[in-house]
This record gives sequence, structure tokens and C-alpha cells, in this order.
Amino acid sequence: MLKKWAAAFMIFTLVLAVVSPTSHAAAKSVKVTVTLVSAELVENNSVGNEWAIAASANGKSLDEGSSITLNLKSTDTLKLKAVAEEQDKIPDVGSQTLNVKVSSITKSVNKTVKVVVTENRGRYSGNTATWEFKFKISKK
Repeated sequence: MLKKWAAAFMIFTLVLAVVSPTSHAAAKSVKVTVTLVSAELVENNSVGNEWAIAASANGKSLDEGSSITLNLKSTDTLKLKAVAEEQDKIPDVGSQTLNVKVSSITKSVNKTVKVVVTENRGRYSGNTATWEFKFKISKK
């Protein structure tokens, strides 16, 4: 009886391998260049004056004006992340992530990630500041 189940399982596995979408040709590899064009404080309603910012593409850090090139598959998703932190005794932090399908990237696209930071203490508690991180993405 065990041999029959083993044979049935083997046949099932082979059939699944043939009809599975992953058994088709591998996704095409592409080079994607991501540039952090700018990070700008566009609105500040008494949240603070000293800031630290960070940005990344697929976990790789980007400084303002810098670029990185990633080797991705056409089926992958590019993850852009932006963080702004108001620097004081009890920091206020905001972050936002934007996912971009590699297949949707034409030769070059621009994406803006807005980050809202909310004051967490004191007389201005609840007020917000907004940062805009502008990314340029190009595919080769």
C-alpha cells in the first residue's frame, strides 16, 4: 500500500512541476537604477527644526543625490522607503514605503514618497510636518 502512495505522490509531483508557472522560463534579469533626487521638508506646523532623514531602495541606503543599481527580475517588486525623524529629547518619527513592480517601470519614472511626522508631546502635540522624498527610477 505504501508503494502505491509513493508512486502516486511521485506522479503528482511530476505533473505539478510540468504545469506550475515556475517551471516556465526564468524571469528576465534587468538592471534598475534608483536615485534619491531630493528630500524636502514641504510643511512644518511647529513640529521641530532639527531633522534626520533616511531613504533606501530594497534595503540599500541612499543619500540625497546618490544612486544605486540593483539587479532585479522583471517579476520583482522594488521597495522604496523613506524616514524622517525630528531630533529632540523624545524624537518624532514618520516613515512610508512605496512598492513599485519592476514590470511597470518604463525607461524612466519618477516617484514621490510623502512622509508625515506627528508631534508626540507638549503644547504642539498632534501637529504635523510633511517631507517629500523624490526618487528617479530607470531600467536598462
